[in-house]
Amino acid sequence: MTAAPTIETQRLRLRAHVSADFEAYADVFASDRAGYMGQLKRRHAWFSFCSDVAQWSLFGHGAWGIETLEDGAFVGQVALLKPDHFPELELGWMMTAAGEGKGYAFEAAQVARDFAYAELGRDTLVSYIDPKNSRSIALATRLGALRDDTSERPDGDTLEETVVYRHPDASALMDGGMEAYT
Repeated sequence: MTAAPTIETQRLRLRAHVSADFEAYADVFASDRAGYMGQLKRRHAWFSFCSDVAQWSLFGHGAWGIETLEDGAFVGQVALLKPDHFPELELGWMMTAAGEGKGYAFEAAQVARDFAYAELGRDTLVSYIDPKNSRSIALATRLGALRDDTSERPDGDTLEETVVYRHPDASALMDGGMEAYT
């Protein structure tokens, strides 16, 4: 796979990033919204953005830009990433201020998680989260992830800096219909 596949949900389109996404991406990483991920100067945000995009052609997974079907607005990113310092493939997300509080992160993360298991054939998937980031912990929990303090963390991270939430393969939990997702 060389580019992110396009996936549509009820309200969103997950698609390959386009260069126009970088402005909002850089704005998020320069703001207090990135406090738990690490604020980045524009130059370093560019390196991060390019890394997120390049993982598709290098490894067959990476980041999607999230846009609304209603008006095509870019509202964030959901990603399946494994940079060199991550011991496992991570499901991660970030939203712009305009995309916050509408359930978009949950909707996009659900699809990305299911893609990792069904399309990539993964047998495990985690999220690395700052233990003070209650909103990301709530989202991981809503997705069915369980805290796993025995898992390895990214190189150099301690339990006080990073907690690991392990995501279940939702298809293995399903005993019928989409109702199990709610």
